[in-house]
Amino acid sequence: MSSSVSHIPTLTVVVPTFNEKDNVRPLVDLLEKALMGQSWEVVFVDDDSPDGTAQEVRAVSRENPKVRVLHRIGRRGLAGACIEGILSSVAPFCAVMDADLQHDETRLPVMLEALTADDAVDLVIGTRNAEGGSSGTGLSTVRQWGSDQATSLARRFLRIDASDPMSGFFMVRRTSFNQVVTELQPSGFKILADMLSSSRGRWTTREVGFTFRERHLGESKMDAAVTLEFLGLILARLTGGLISIRFILFGFVGLSGVFVQLFGVKLALLLLTQNFLWAQIFGVSLAITSNFILNNLVTYRDMALKGMAFWRGLLSFFGVCGIGAVVNVAIASAVYSVLPTWAIASACGAIVGAVWNFVGSSRATWRAAG
Repeated sequence: MSSSVSHIPTLTVVVPTFNEKDNVRPLVDLLEKALMGQSWEVVFVDDDSPDGTAQEVRAVSRENPKVRVLHRIGRRGLAGACIEGILSSVAPFCAVMDADLQHDETRLPVMLEALTADDAVDLVIGTRNAEGGSSGTGLSTVRQWGSDQATSLARRFLRIDASDPMSGFFMVRRTSFNQVVTELQPSGFKILADMLSSSRGRWTTREVGFTFRERHLGESKMDAAVTLEFLGLILARLTGGLISIRFILFGFVGLSGVFVQLFGVKLALLLLTQNFLWAQIFGVSLAITSNFILNNLVTYRDMALKGMAFWRGLLSFFGVCGIGAVVNVAIASAVYSVLPTWAIASACGAIVGAVWNFVGSSRATWRAAG
């Protein structure tokens, strides 16, 4: 018994990865130097990278027992990867850092000391905003501006006091993480902001400054979809987690479909037909196709359909939305018969239709078509 207990690490470093094969060995080497004398392990949570990241981690783990891999199939997303990585650990403390070597691994012992020295501390954040920290050359002007704006929004709307809730470099006490894990949104990229919001100000936090370094190899995962996911996270937290990020993203896409439909109808009337009914059918079909493509790229990008599955999914989505349209009209008519106010009746129909489309497509399109 005592032998097995002695092998339990004090710290688990969770590293979410997607196409980071070339950074695995350099990062492990850096962690070996930074955490010398500590009891630690690193778990790479890989979202089935096509470049063979998971296979590379397995090769390294055969040489180094401190290294292991959690290989996720059919799922993508940094927040979900972090959650699963932390839950896979038996260590009392867990750190999260990127695989691109932009986070300073030499600050990990300082962060661990802050947690072990004071049982009241729940979380330590590695940040460029604290004393001794800076953006260095790791952020472009545009990305730094975007990060600063996102930080301002998170602090204002989620009522977070931490100076850098957008940081992807932090260390958390496992018992504290267990208090909030069931409220966390597995979709999205900004798990730290979600954790801080879920803690509702109960956590004691510390900040450790570090200099943000340039990416070593590979490409940044930041894109427009990440921005939408962040806005979705804010709205989801404002509802107390009752509405998921995925549903909010589905709503964003649906709203864009309104404009696509109007454009399609106008285009058809100008170039294809003078018959409004046929123009309306064309516009609706264009909007449904647009919504499917955008949802596949953004809302369900962790299970995006490709190849023949894409076309099967498109047909399925048309079927779901067709039923949704019938449900929309039926609910609106029923409400109008009781409360003859067209705006209220129409809104009720639209809301129920949207919920149907979301649930139906989640079950029949992205889960079944793949």
